[in-house]
Amino acid sequence: MTDQELDNLGDKIVNVLKTIYDPEIPVDIYELGLIYDVFVSEENNAKILMTLTSPNCPVAETLPVDVENKVKSLEEINECEVEITFDPTWTQEMMSEEAKLELGML
Repeated sequence: MTDQELDNLGDKIVNVLKTIYDPEIPVDIYELGLIYDVFVSEENNAKILMTLTSPNCPVAETLPVDVENKVKSLEEINECEVEITFDPTWTQEMMSEEAKLELGML
């Protein structure tokens, strides 16, 4: 794959991530700042580095699986691995301007 094709695939993954919402906050997980990084290998395998709003998040078991399944639903993706990290710890500062506006924080 060319760098351009990898970039396009990365954009497709981000678009899929923007369809997944935190059940407690009416904002998608990408705009919330829960996605730290998206990696795509030349073999079309994806790795998503993400966090949760807290270690005790009620969707800690299901949200990563949902992310993995939705990313794997892209026909170009062979495999998807989701890694959860709490370093750095998520804060409201990680939210996009769009998310803050949606939540009335601006």
